[in-house]
Amino acid sequence: MQEEQQLPQADRPARRRFIFGAAAALGALVVGWGVMPPRQRLHASHPLPLSGDAVALNGWIALAADGTVTLAMPRSEMGQGIHTALPMLVAEELDVPLEAIRLVQAPIDKIYGNIAMLKDGLPFHPDDAGRLKAVASWMVGKVARELGLIITGGSSSVKDGWLPMREAGATARAMLLSAAATQWQARVADCRTEQGFVLHADGRKLAYGALAHAAVAATPGEVVLKAPRDFKLIGRAQPRRDSAAKVNGSAVFGIDVRPEGMVYAAVRMAPVLGASVAKVEQAAVLKMPGVLQVVDFSAALPERTGAGAGVAVLARSYWQARQAALALPIQWNEGQGASLDSAAIYADMAAQLDRQAGHAYYDMGDAEAALRQAGVAAGVKAVHAEYRAPFLAHAAMEPINCTAQVKDGKVRLWVPTQSPGFAVQAAARAAGVAEDQVELVVTLLGGGFGRRLEVDMVSQAVAVAKQAGGLPVQLIWSREDDTSHDVYRPAALSRFQAALDGQGNVLGYVCKSASGSVSHQFFQRNLGLPAGGPDKTTAEGEFDMQYEFPHQRISHVIVDSAVPLGYWRSVGHSHNAFFKESFIDELAHAAGQDGVAFRRKLLQQHPRHLAVLDAAVARAGTAPAGRAHGVALHQSFGSIVAQVAEVAIEDGQIRVYKVVCAIDCGIAVNPNIIAQQAESAVLFGLSAALYGAITFKDGKVEQSNFHDYPVLRMAQAPEVETLIMPSAEHPEGMGEPATPPIAPAVANAVFKLSGKRLRSLPLAL
Repeated sequence: MQEEQQLPQADRPARRRFIFGAAAALGALVVGWGVMPPRQRLHASHPLPLSGDAVALNGWIALAADGTVTLAMPRSEMGQGIHTALPMLVAEELDVPLEAIRLVQAPIDKIYGNIAMLKDGLPFHPDDAGRLKAVASWMVGKVARELGLIITGGSSSVKDGWLPMREAGATARAMLLSAAATQWQARVADCRTEQGFVLHADGRKLAYGALAHAAVAATPGEVVLKAPRDFKLIGRAQPRRDSAAKVNGSAVFGIDVRPEGMVYAAVRMAPVLGASVAKVEQAAVLKMPGVLQVVDFSAALPERTGAGAGVAVLARSYWQARQAALALPIQWNEGQGASLDSAAIYADMAAQLDRQAGHAYYDMGDAEAALRQAGVAAGVKAVHAEYRAPFLAHAAMEPINCTAQVKDGKVRLWVPTQSPGFAVQAAARAAGVAEDQVELVVTLLGGGFGRRLEVDMVSQAVAVAKQAGGLPVQLIWSREDDTSHDVYRPAALSRFQAALDGQGNVLGYVCKSASGSVSHQFFQRNLGLPAGGPDKTTAEGEFDMQYEFPHQRISHVIVDSAVPLGYWRSVGHSHNAFFKESFIDELAHAAGQDGVAFRRKLLQQHPRHLAVLDAAVARAGTAPAGRAHGVALHQSFGSIVAQVAEVAIEDGQIRVYKVVCAIDCGIAVNPNIIAQQAESAVLFGLSAALYGAITFKDGKVEQSNFHDYPVLRMAQAPEVETLIMPSAEHPEGMGEPATPPIAPAVANAVFKLSGKRLRSLPLAL
C-alpha cells in the first residue's frame, strides 16, 4: 500500500490493469494447461540400456532375437517382491512366460515417475466422491507426470504400474501381431498370441524374436487390455524371482559393491542434534593401520543434504576406518540442541493441543455442539482419552551405505535407494557437476521402510569421494550411527472425546492430535520447498476412517520438530491406527458392547470393510483358555485390513501367539507376495508395538543398537495367517497396510486379559 501511495494518481489504473491482466493471463494459462492431455507414459526421452541385438518396442520393453524381453524397472526391490509383481503385469499383457523377462534399471525419465504416490497424498476422505476431489486428483496427476519423481514408497508400485506397464505390454503385443500379419499378408484378426509366439488360424507360427525388428516399425492398431477373466498370470501365486540369488549369495546389495580400487569410509557424526565440528585432531589417527585420510565432510556438503555435521576416516578396510573414526579426537560445538529432551517435546505438544484448534481434516455434522448438548442430557456417558506414541527408528537390516567415485568431472554411484532421482540430484550438488554427469546403479536394498527415501548418505559419500583422488569410496554407517542419526517416525499425542447415549450410540466424536510434519521436512530437504500448510500424513488413520458417526471432527496441530523426521513404514497410520482403534474399543466397552459388534453397527454403509472384519473374526474362532483375542480394523494406502491378535500375558510380559490378517487390496496380482508382505508388516509393527521407542536427553538419542532398541526375535514371532478377499477392484497398496492394526489389536486383547487400558506405545504392563 505504501508503494502505491507514492505512484502518481494517473498511474494507478494502469498498474491495476497490469496486475489484474497478469492474474487473468496466469489463470487462463493454468486452466489451459489443466485441460491439455496428461503427459504420456509409453515412450521415453532416453534410450533403454540394451545389449546384443535387442530393440526397444517402447519406453518400457525391448525384445531380442532369442525372445528375451527386457523390462525397464523404475522401482527398487527392498524385499517387497516388486521385481516379481511388476514383470507379471507385462508378461500377462505381452503373452510371454514370466521367466522370459529380464530387468534393467530404468533411466531417469519422466515416464517412470510415481504418479499414484503423489495422488494418494491428497487429504481427501476415501468416501469423498465429490467434484473437488476428482479435479484435485486430476491436476496432481498431471503435475506428478511433469515432475516424474522416480520413488519407491507409499505402497504404490503395483498401484502405479497397473496401467502403464500393462499398456506397454499390450502395445508391444499389438505391434508383434501387426508385424506377423504383414509378413503373412493376413488379417490381424486371424492372428493371436501365446507364450511368446504369434499364431495364425491356419496353423502358421512365428516366435516373437523373429519379429522383433519388424515390430519396431509396425503400427499397433487397436490396443486392448485383457479382461480379468482372461488373466493367466495375474491373480495366481508365482515364486519370487529374487529368492534364488538371495539364498546362494549372488544377490548384490549396496554393501556388496566392489569397484576396482575401492577404499572404505567410516563416519563420526555430531552426537547432539544440530551440533557442528569445532576441532579435529587428524594427526592422532593418520598413523593407524590402513588409514589414508580424514575428511570433514560437513564443511564440504551443500545445503539441503539432510546430513548433520561430521567427519569421515578413509582406510583400506572398513574395520580399520571404523577403529580410527572411534579413536579420532573431535571437539563439538553443541549449540541449542543440547537442551532437547523427550519430556519437553511431549510437554510442548500437550501445550499446543491446549492452545490451538488445529486444521480440521474431516468435519461432519457438528460434533462439538453434539458433545455440548450431550453434556446436559440425562443418561449420556462421556468418554475421554489421551494417547501417546514415541519417535521410532527404521532399523533396516542392511547398514546405511553408499559407494561413490568422483573422477574426471563425473560421478559414479552405487547405492541402495528408494529415490534414484533425488540420489542423482544430491550427488550432483555435492560434486558440483551437472546431473547428466552422474551415473547411478541402484542395487538391491536390505530393507527400506522409508529410510532409503533419504539421500543423506549419498551427499556424504560424494563429498568424501571428491577428496579421495578419484578412488571409489564405500561409506558405511555403523548400527550406532544409524540408530542415533536416523530421520525418525514422529512422536505424537492424540486426544479423544465422545458421548454415548443409553443405547450405546455415539452422539459426537472429536479427535485432535499433535506431532511434527514429515512431509514439511522431507520436501524441504529433498526439493527445497518451504514448509507450510496441512500435511495429510499427520492425521491419516484418524480423519479417513469409515466408522459412521453422524457428528465427528478430526483435526491436527503441527508442532515444529527439532528432531529430523522421515517416512516410516505406514507413516501416520502407524500410530494413528493405534490411537483410533484403541479408542473405538474404549467406546464399545463404555457402551457395554462387544468390540466387534460395536464396529459392525458403524459399518452398515461400508460392505467391504464389514466383509473383511467378519472374515478375520470367523477365521480366528474362539481364543484358547488363558488367551484373548483383540480386534482392529483399518484402511491405509487403499487397502482394508482386519486383524485378530491372539494374546497371552506370561510372567508379566505380553506374548502374541497368532495373528489372523484379512485383507481387501483389490485385485491380488500375486497372492504369494501379498501373504509375505502381510507377515512382514505384522512383525515389523509388532516390534514397534512391544519394544520401539527413541528417546532424547541433553540433545542426544539414548538408544544405540539392538540391545536397547530391540526388534522381534524369531522365537517371539507369532504365526500369521493371511486371508485375501476376492476382488475385481483396482489393485491397492500392500507393503504397509498390515502394520497399523497390530498395535491396537494387541492392546485390545491385553485389556480383555488384564483390565488395563494401555494408551502409550510401546505397550507395557
